[in-house]
Amino acid sequence: MEKSKKIVKNLTERETDRIIEMAWEDRTPFEAIEMQFGLAEKHVIALMRREMKASSFRMWRKRVTDRPTKHKAKSAVDDGRFKSAAQRHITGNKITKR
Repeated sequence: MEKSKKIVKNLTERETDRIIEMAWEDRTPFEAIEMQFGLAEKHVIALMRREMKASSFRMWRKRVTDRPTKHKAKSAVDDGRFKSAAQRHITGNKITKR
């Protein structure tokens, strides 16, 4: 767990806010957070536990536990779904869509 504390502590405030936002979104899988920020699901859970009130954390964990859309392998959603035009700005993706 020492490594996860180190990883979670090295995040900027903006990165932390974005990870929390993505974790709260029902349709954003943990794999997307890991791909973008390098945090495995257990690290995201540690971050959420640290940053949230205990009651909010329990509510979030209850909601996302075994939720198919939070785990890519369990999700029926394909990768070709709609993405907002603002997504490039939000994720910092440098590839523009034309």
